[in-house]
Amino acid sequence: MKPKLGTWGLVIIIAAITSTASVAGTMYYLQAFNRQKLVVATTTSLYDTGLLDEIEEHFEQKYPIDLCLISVGTGIAIQFAQRGDADMLLVHSPSQETKFLQDNYGVNRKIIAYNLFQIVGPNNDPAQIEGLSITEALSKIVSEGRNTRAIWISRGDNSGTHTKEKTLWKAAGFDYAFLRDETNWFKETGSGMGKTLIATSELKAYTLTDIGTFLAYSQATSNLVPNLKALVSQEAELINVYSAIAVNKTTNPNANFEAATTFTKFLISEEGQQMIENYGISTYGQPLFYPAVELLKINTEPVAQMIKDYAYFDGSECPPQYRHGYAELYG
Repeated sequence: MKPKLGTWGLVIIIAAITSTASVAGTMYYLQAFNRQKLVVATTTSLYDTGLLDEIEEHFEQKYPIDLCLISVGTGIAIQFAQRGDADMLLVHSPSQETKFLQDNYGVNRKIIAYNLFQIVGPNNDPAQIEGLSITEALSKIVSEGRNTRAIWISRGDNSGTHTKEKTLWKAAGFDYAFLRDETNWFKETGSGMGKTLIATSELKAYTLTDIGTFLAYSQATSNLVPNLKALVSQEAELINVYSAIAVNKTTNPNANFEAATTFTKFLISEEGQQMIENYGISTYGQPLFYPAVELLKINTEPVAQMIKDYAYFDGSECPPQYRHGYAELYG
């Protein structure tokens, strides 16, 4: 026969349960309120592929920092950081990044990854560019476009991809602004990479894309770009380099510089670099991005030199005058 609890016994047990729940609740809220917020303005390609979702999950489990990701083109991401709406950048436009540092908005730039740009186009390739050099391919697209046999889609959004595109047009001997006025075959979306790829597929056109986003969209469970295939790639001119940059606390005192540095260290750590290297292999049979830290450290050729030629300035990923402490980032 079980002993009966008196009224006071019940009161004591209820009080104990209430107390335990209260302590647990208090601990939960203390932990929640002790977490910092880090606002990261990032290029769409890192976000649309799902890589940052995976990185965010692992990082937030390890550190009391909540990542708030803003996915936009590089140009807009930089604007967010300049006006104090982001604590750091993850972008891929070396020329714009250089100016961001030179204007004292950013510090401690660190190259974290790379992949390649490529031209994708219709499965029947009406301009017959498959296998050509980038310069030859762009020249043929212009010729066929003017003869109403091809369409080119540009992002037109001042992103890293858009900046790269304009550079490639110039190298091929064409003025981007002049081409843009030829509205019968040259079109702009003003959108991110994913939406631009979908529009390109619908119009059976050509466009420039990073290989990561194209793989994510073309090999998804439901192919989002069924009318496209990769046609021009694997050239040094098509290297695509991603960098992390902390917002300069001197220029923006409200920037969470310490959290930005913690995240940068995670991205360049062995764990972070391994996540970048492995992401996509199980789904696509190949990585969407490649880690850059170790190959730059040991100077793995020819990729290290390709990255340096494209993404270094003044001989460095971040010249000393743009470094604010944390020398271990460059050790």
